[in-house]
Amino acid sequence: MAENIDETSLKIMKATLVVLQREGSKATTKKIAAESGFNELTIFRKFKNKNNLINATKEYYLKLLMDKLEDAFDYGEDEDMDEFLRITFFGILNLEESDFDILRLAMEEVRESSDNKSIMLEVALFIIEKLEGFFKIQIEKGIVKDMDIRSIAVMCYNSIFQSVLLWKIYSIDVGFDTNHYVDNLLNMLLEGIGVQK
Repeated sequence: MAENIDETSLKIMKATLVVLQREGSKATTKKIAAESGFNELTIFRKFKNKNNLINATKEYYLKLLMDKLEDAFDYGEDEDMDEFLRITFFGILNLEESDFDILRLAMEEVRESSDNKSIMLEVALFIIEKLEGFFKIQIEKGIVKDMDIRSIAVMCYNSIFQSVLLWKIYSIDVGFDTNHYVDNLLNMLLEGIGVQK
């Protein structure tokens, strides 16, 4: 989809994301037109209606986010567990502001609707499945105790993803730098799930 978007449509979708962040459900095509620099006629010519525009915007930014998460959670058979968890943490922490904008939008979406096809659910399931695959390999190699893989993945998802959301979405200052946090997090995770030698 991203490859087929012309420059005008992309500018309109960028403006849509900005207006959705600012206005939420009060976003209008008039406000989007003002933000984008295009008139409403251009918006309707490109997207037909407001719902199509909002859906196209969400799909576009979700695709960009999922591609970045795919890179952050990519691993090989011989991947070191400590290094993998560290890379995934910083991969999420260093996402661009537009990635966090789509997550903010997704969190609003969860509050407004009980639709199970939410962006947050898609992101959560993707990350948990990637973590499950990684920990399955670690269990097979004898590096991690033979435990319920889903439980380990959910625990790591919560530790990694949710802590980043606290910093990036809720702007909560933890009072120390991220390297210190990651070192402590990994120590707790690995001491709890690593095979004792």
